[in-house]
Amino acid sequence: MQNLWSDRDARAMVKHYAAQGVAEDLALRVYTSRLLGGEPRLVQHGGGNTSVKTVMRDQVGDEVEVLCVKGSGWDMAAIEPPGLPAVRLKPLQKLARLERLSDEDMVNLQRGNLLDAAAPNPSVETLLHAFLPHKFIDHTHSNAVLALCDRPDGEKRAREIYGRRAAIVPYIMPGFALAKKAKDVYEANPDCEGLILLKHGIFSFGRTAREAYDRMIDLVGLAEKRLAKGTPKRVVPAKLPRRAAGLAEVAPVLRGILAAPVDPNEGRWTRFVLECRNGDRTMTYVNGRDAARYSRAGVVTPDHVIRTKPWPLLLPAPETGRLDAFQAASRAALAQYQKDYRAYFERHNARAAPKKKPLDPMPRVVLVPGVGLFGLGSSAKDARVAADIAETCASVILDAEATGRFESITEADIFDMEYWSLEQAKLGKTAEKPLQRQVAVVTGAGGVIGFATAAALQRQGAEIVLLDLNGDQARANAKKLGGLGLACDVTDKQSVDAAFAAVASAFGGVDIVVSNAGAAWQGRIGEVADDVLRQSFELNFFAHQYVAQAAVRIMRAQGTGGALLFNASKQAVNPGPNFGPYGLPKAATMALMRQYAIEYGADGITSNAVNADRIRSGLLTDDMIKSRSTARGLSERDYMAGNLLGREVRAEDVAEAFVALALARKTTGAVLTVDGGNIAAALR
Repeated sequence: MQNLWSDRDARAMVKHYAAQGVAEDLALRVYTSRLLGGEPRLVQHGGGNTSVKTVMRDQVGDEVEVLCVKGSGWDMAAIEPPGLPAVRLKPLQKLARLERLSDEDMVNLQRGNLLDAAAPNPSVETLLHAFLPHKFIDHTHSNAVLALCDRPDGEKRAREIYGRRAAIVPYIMPGFALAKKAKDVYEANPDCEGLILLKHGIFSFGRTAREAYDRMIDLVGLAEKRLAKGTPKRVVPAKLPRRAAGLAEVAPVLRGILAAPVDPNEGRWTRFVLECRNGDRTMTYVNGRDAARYSRAGVVTPDHVIRTKPWPLLLPAPETGRLDAFQAASRAALAQYQKDYRAYFERHNARAAPKKKPLDPMPRVVLVPGVGLFGLGSSAKDARVAADIAETCASVILDAEATGRFESITEADIFDMEYWSLEQAKLGKTAEKPLQRQVAVVTGAGGVIGFATAAALQRQGAEIVLLDLNGDQARANAKKLGGLGLACDVTDKQSVDAAFAAVASAFGGVDIVVSNAGAAWQGRIGEVADDVLRQSFELNFFAHQYVAQAAVRIMRAQGTGGALLFNASKQAVNPGPNFGPYGLPKAATMALMRQYAIEYGADGITSNAVNADRIRSGLLTDDMIKSRSTARGLSERDYMAGNLLGREVRAEDVAEAFVALALARKTTGAVLTVDGGNIAAALR
């Protein structure tokens, strides 16, 4: 474990926050919190916590001793001063006199002593920080410490390694009882530099931010050195099919297995977004012959259970050409997982007071031998978090099994942590957006309409993939939206297939496709060169076919329906002079859209088009607008607004039409016109 402390960076942080009125103690607390939070072997997604005891002025100007402690759910890697709410210290310390304190009273007392009533909830381990006397306190879930202590003989190993440097605290669920026990253990070992919380993590402390941080790195380093000693046991791999199926073909099948119908008549499904990890070390874990044992042994630290459930779903290894068998076996395995989870809930809820309401019985981590470890979530972000934590779990278990046997906390303790209201509150549950859990692909996304459409779908909750011939532009636009950008030549079937395989590998599948790429070739139809007409058909017809084919293949593998959306043109309905090379393939594309509606409606796949006109885009550039308006003796504004409503139509209006069709689960084979009113282009 490398020590990343830098005097220069620390001074810069103090100077930066001083300009904002933040004192040095808090600035340095932010600095070392980020050092710890930026190291995934120490902290994962909202885990861990830090604190500093300092003095601040209250609202009437009096100096008050406070504990600035990490707010619940804040990410230490990017924490800011508001993420360390100040709580009056003396009232917290007085609580140590009590024999017991309920969670509700603890939270109420902590919030009641905040200097700022609008601040986030202090960490569930606030009292542990308050009861220890040190100025700076750090807490992490170090992989090395967990790998060392998550064993039947973990306490013995910890004592051998740390001696007097770190005192040992037995496992107790976070909260008041743990804070009291940690205080007692420290007072019995007042010269220690830290505390090892068995099957939980590690605390370090010091008079300065640097001392606490240095001690954390040193103590973790001792665990790493011990793990490196000896000859590790080899993980025996399971027998895999000779022709293992690939990620791109397995992911949509898996995503379909995990989906659940909400209302079949409405075409609504509860889907998951997937994130796959298949690095060498992770695959050693996934492919292990004993994976059924060690993967179900429990979490490596209690905090992880709200993100990963108590155990992952282990599926059979898929074989190329036999995905039907994989699908059937996986459905049976999922049904058994749900049955086991419900039994786990009933078993432990019987002793709970008050009784709990069951969480959904779906896994959040899936292991597919030969393919990878999958994190599941309602968004790509949540799936990534689950995958990160699951990879950490895999690494810790492999290290523990290398020289011993992994052992978690008891199942009853796992249940108490999973159903602890203070832990569930960290997830910050909010109402889902209409297109959340869906993956949307937009072609021609480097242009104005493509980008506007991707942005509109993203605002409705969809995960966005932007495809464009100009890969740099696709990636730049995707970065603005927090999506994925890929280079794709939609006139090349292999390029399209490769792009959709990449999407399936990245998110698990595809639910919405906006086939938008196009260009307006011109010329009198009786005189136009063959190559011009062929080029237009390649982009304005065949590209739509390639995209729709690739999308339907994935949608059918998922079995949860989908939406095909095509960018048509008024030229398909109301052809104009010199636009035959553009209008003819667009007319064919409109027929193509309806053919998909006819042939794949039974699969729950809708197929619709948007017919737009006079939009500033790659098809109608500013130069073209100027030329046409001049030819007609009109201003550019009058030309663009030359419709029944007298209103200029923007790319954002076209985008909203695509969104409306994506949401319309009982409309297919339709063309939605967005042109401000042009009777000559109306369908009849």
